[in-house]
Amino acid sequence: MNQLNRRNFLKTAGISTTTIPFLGNLEAFAAPGKAINKQRMVIFFSPNGVVPEAFWPQEEGENFQLKEILAPLEPFKNQTIVLNGVCDKVRGDGDNHMRGIGCLLTGIELFPGNVQGGSHTPAGWASGLSIDQEIKNYLQKNEATRTRFGSLELGVLVPDRADTWTRMSYSSSNKPISPINDPYQLFAKLYGQAKDKEILGSVLDPVIADLKRISSQLGKEDRKIIEEHTGFVRDMEKELRNLKLSNNHAMPKLEPGIREDNENLPKISRMQLDLLHNSLQADFNRISTFQFTNSVGMAKMKWLGIEEGHHQLSHEPDTNKVAVEKLIKINKWFCEEIAYFAKKLKNTPEPNGQGNMLDNTLLVWTNELGKGNSHTLDNIPFVMVGGNLGWKNGKSHKFTRTSHNRLLIAMAHGFGHNIASFGNVEYCKDGPLVLS
Repeated sequence: MNQLNRRNFLKTAGISTTTIPFLGNLEAFAAPGKAINKQRMVIFFSPNGVVPEAFWPQEEGENFQLKEILAPLEPFKNQTIVLNGVCDKVRGDGDNHMRGIGCLLTGIELFPGNVQGGSHTPAGWASGLSIDQEIKNYLQKNEATRTRFGSLELGVLVPDRADTWTRMSYSSSNKPISPINDPYQLFAKLYGQAKDKEILGSVLDPVIADLKRISSQLGKEDRKIIEEHTGFVRDMEKELRNLKLSNNHAMPKLEPGIREDNENLPKISRMQLDLLHNSLQADFNRISTFQFTNSVGMAKMKWLGIEEGHHQLSHEPDTNKVAVEKLIKINKWFCEEIAYFAKKLKNTPEPNGQGNMLDNTLLVWTNELGKGNSHTLDNIPFVMVGGNLGWKNGKSHKFTRTSHNRLLIAMAHGFGHNIASFGNVEYCKDGPLVLS
């Protein structure tokens, strides 16, 4: 059924716009080439660069070995892509820490401003939106991919102050998005909106009526899917009565009284990751950013036996082997958190689909610097796990000073959003990065 006939049929049948998302997976109504399984993306940020010799695989291609920092991803190696040689070429105002995080997802210069950092010129906010929001906006325009929130921006001990070092996601030029740091605030956003539940409840009966009316006009296979959707709507009604999600998973319970301080960073991280997992499973959002502290992050990883601040250690010379070993531990811990989340997704069957959630969720781990003590914007870490973007997984790539804008374009293309450029067009001339 082509798009024009689809619209005419729905109009003639008197189907409400509220019901349309439930019809997206029907063969009769599917847009050409539309996948049944969902596509999701979570972009993780950790600061202050990495230790290259303990991070980048020596090999290129499918037969590569994960170095110590990336070792926690070994169980997911066949779903992992490591990109070496991807560089942030955006220049202009701000120091490398500021441009490192502010241009990371926007691919465009910072505005001039009055925030002074390092020995460079002061700067303000990024002059364009970030790729997570670009893709979120694209998905939200389509009834079949629209979700309750579209995206969630989460943080773990991101400072309250709003400046260029603390924001990675932008809704548009000069409009940074503050990440949600507090797990209890995130819980309230996901589950505590009684008014939202009332609004949802008011539309369920018309949805059921629409589904029943259209069922008699469809073939056997589509009728079966309609019956499944009807059951899903009834489960939603049950959720409203019990103030919990459907039987797919229980509403999470948070340990009370966890303060937002350095000592609780590991616990807050797991609370946020668990809530994000639940949100993706419930299809509240399909895009997310997850920010560990901030550019120039000062966390003290005392649970690893490290008393110095992360940023302080990142400035130590390579000859300080003790500092290097501590930095390896710190970055490996970040990787362990991402591996924890990947395992949760892999152990969760894809709701109303095939395979598991990791198969359809791209996890991207990145950083504002390639190396802390040199403040280089070359070889920015990009490690990706899982996903359903048509890329060849289980590979180590080595590029030659390739603009990271090309990767941002490739991310959009993976979601079917075929933009020609993103951010500064000067760095997009060679098109999307090919990951085959």
